[in-house]
Amino acid sequence: MRSHSSPWAPEPINFGPRPTAQSPVQRWMSVLVVVVGVAVAISGHHAGNSLLLWLGCLAAVGSIAAVIAGRSAYSLGPSEQLKVQRFTDTTVHDGPGIVVLNPFGYRSAEVQPAESLGTLDVVLLRDSVSGQVRVEKGPQQVFLRAYEVVQERSKAITLSKTDYIFVEDTLTGETKTVRGPCVWFKGAHDKPSEVKAAISLKEDEFIRLQDLSTGSRWIIKGKDIVFLESTWRVDSPSGVEKAWTLKSFEYVRLLDSVTGKVAVHRGEKIVFPGPNEQLIDSQKMVALDLCSNQYVKILDQASGDIRTVSGPCQVILGPNDKFITMGPQKAIEIDEQHAALVRDISTGQLRLVTNKQLFVPGPNECVEEVRELVKLEDHEAMIIKDKDGLLHFHYGDASRFAAGNTNPRAFFLQPYYEIVKLAWSGGLRRAKRDLCIERFDCRPQFMWNEIDCRTQDNVELVLETTQFWEVQDLAKLVRSTGNLTGDIFNKLRSQFIKHVSCVTLKLFMSDLHRISREIFEEDVAFFESRGVKIHSLEVTKYTCSERRTSEVLQQIIEETTNRLNRLSQAESENEVKIFKMQGQIEHEKMNSQLLDIQHDHAKKEAAVAGLSEAERVASFIKGLEQDVPSLESRIEMWQVLRKTDALSVVSTGGASLYYTPSDVNLSISSKTSKK
Repeated sequence: MRSHSSPWAPEPINFGPRPTAQSPVQRWMSVLVVVVGVAVAISGHHAGNSLLLWLGCLAAVGSIAAVIAGRSAYSLGPSEQLKVQRFTDTTVHDGPGIVVLNPFGYRSAEVQPAESLGTLDVVLLRDSVSGQVRVEKGPQQVFLRAYEVVQERSKAITLSKTDYIFVEDTLTGETKTVRGPCVWFKGAHDKPSEVKAAISLKEDEFIRLQDLSTGSRWIIKGKDIVFLESTWRVDSPSGVEKAWTLKSFEYVRLLDSVTGKVAVHRGEKIVFPGPNEQLIDSQKMVALDLCSNQYVKILDQASGDIRTVSGPCQVILGPNDKFITMGPQKAIEIDEQHAALVRDISTGQLRLVTNKQLFVPGPNECVEEVRELVKLEDHEAMIIKDKDGLLHFHYGDASRFAAGNTNPRAFFLQPYYEIVKLAWSGGLRRAKRDLCIERFDCRPQFMWNEIDCRTQDNVELVLETTQFWEVQDLAKLVRSTGNLTGDIFNKLRSQFIKHVSCVTLKLFMSDLHRISREIFEEDVAFFESRGVKIHSLEVTKYTCSERRTSEVLQQIIEETTNRLNRLSQAESENEVKIFKMQGQIEHEKMNSQLLDIQHDHAKKEAAVAGLSEAERVASFIKGLEQDVPSLESRIEMWQVLRKTDALSVVSTGGASLYYTPSDVNLSISSKTSKK
């Protein structure tokens, strides 16, 4: 773009395809050439040199001609126009072409490019004189008019199938909705909104809408595509909402915020709310399944009535219903071992239900407690206080305690009755009443106490006693004392203090059992008045409170113990010796008896052997009687056989055998040799 605002700015004529404006340096060079030419001409005139005069004039004229030619002719391309500001108006010349202007007929000229618009381009042109606005859309080339300026350049808005925009006419104030698919070009007075996406609804979706111009509300259900109008607003913070698909055991309760009416919808179906309906329970509800041993209480908030629903069934709340109980409640199983204490909240009365059943409380009833059957063993007893404060005694074996007692050993605690509990003292010194006795053990039992007392010679002792006692009359016990163990402890303590203070330590140590027996037999009436019998009282241990005395007592006890140990040891040794001597005596007696027996056995064996040998000899001699008639010969033969048997026996052993001459019939003789 080029412009000329000064008449002294020469510009040469350019016949090229596009005129090029002179730069400021070129313009001042042209002026300098003119000045130099005039100076040369003046110098030649003064010097009388005609050549310098003509050269100076020729240079000045040429420079002036070049300036005039640069302000008169313009070469314009096809996308250019020349805007000429004359002295009274403004004109434009559109290219392509050459425009020749009167160099003295305008104030300035400017070559400017035309507006080239693409397919989606839009340009807003405003006439600065008339104020009219025109819109040009692409694709094209736009030449501005004399007084037009570009007010705004923008792009067309491409809308898909699910897109839309709101277009406001700033002259009329009306707003329209432009839906896709299309390409929207802005008008002269249009004000578009941002591109918005249409709301796509599935089969189980819906949207709440409100028309701000009329205040009406409605819903649109899927399956659909929703294009909002300019006055429509989505009447829900979450936008698209899901309808409630209900199974057979599900339901929803919807409240109409205009009428206040509640509608209950139960499955199987899909539920769309009305435009003014909201969900009461924040989510779809599941029917409450009740088993045969369950129940639930329901309050009708409209009337205030309460009803009890027992199983087996499915519970669905009505429009004004509300669960009183948190979830299903179990019915009370009443049998031989259990009963229910029931309160009627309308009257405040209590009753005990003992009939065998599966008990479900009524609308105005509540179960205060499930009571178990109280069963007493043969040695147990309990005290029950009724509503009038009278005491009733229950025994496991009533015949042992009170004749004619009709209170059962197994019973349920009736309404307004309570179990009497006694607080007895515990511990060796019975310092605290921390034993809560509810069931009384009537068997004989032991009690251990620790008692402080002082002897006549001022030795403080600590005695550990054991009592074997038994409750014989429970009614007398309750009426006479509330702390039996404390009373027994204090009574025994006072008795021991009285008796021990009358004896010295040495006498106490020797007469301990006598003192205990006297205390045991002294005041039997005290224990009988409390229904208790003491079977025995023993002092199991005693120690001295003072350390020094305790050490001396310990030494005495140790010496006594050592003496007893030594006596016991000597006695044991004597017993061992006596037992040993008795054993030896018994041993000798048994040896004597053994010798007698062995002697008798030897005689009997010899007799038997002799008889056997005689029979053998007689048989031998008698058997040879026919063959050897001589008795002597037969006897000699027998003797030879006996010697043979003897040799056989000797030969089998390691004995030496010696023969005499008579045994072998050996004779010795000497013979003289003849010469």
